[in-house]
Amino acid sequence: MSISQPEIKSNPARIGIGGPVGSGKTALVEQLIPEFDKAGLEVAVVTNDLVTREDAERLKEGGLIEPSRVLSVETGACPHTAIREDPTQNIQSADELCRVFPGLSAVLIESGGDNLASTFSLELVDYWLFVIDVSGGDDIPRKKGPGVVRADLLVINKTDIAPYVGVDLERMTTEAIEVRSGGPVLLTNCASGVGVQEVMKQLRQDVLFA
Repeated sequence: MSISQPEIKSNPARIGIGGPVGSGKTALVEQLIPEFDKAGLEVAVVTNDLVTREDAERLKEGGLIEPSRVLSVETGACPHTAIREDPTQNIQSADELCRVFPGLSAVLIESGGDNLASTFSLELVDYWLFVIDVSGGDDIPRKKGPGVVRADLLVINKTDIAPYVGVDLERMTTEAIEVRSGGPVLLTNCASGVGVQEVMKQLRQDVLFA
């Protein structure tokens, strides 16, 4: 006799978060979790790492989210393979969270650290954002990587250190908007939370509809 699974009351939004190593993806997730809580929206997280569960353990031990709401995928290979060419493991993990927590409003799927060519399969996510940071240089938008150009939302993180790394933040932002043909670009400092409310506002407008 099979055991029936709990019925999922809604279809939680699946939101991808990509970007290069060290750009601040996990820090953004940590800042977004309380924003979901403030809005009365339930959230769960799937993290991706090559051969560890480092990011998942960081979230579980951080006290911001119930540990059972975090699952990890060890990609074992190129990070973008697990979110684009063969997202099966991530799809299965997101499905599992939706079964266990039928009241979810969203599942955040954080990719492993990758390069500017990283993109998400639309079989996996409904919406995805790409995180870059100023320490990589203000020429990143001009390189027109697929992650920068195609993401539903581009986040430029670590804005506080722009003066110390010789980055013209205004120019970087202007060029990012230009290469994205006016698509949304938001500035953050995820270490302090600056700009994260604006990211949440954009998510609520574009994909959460809440």
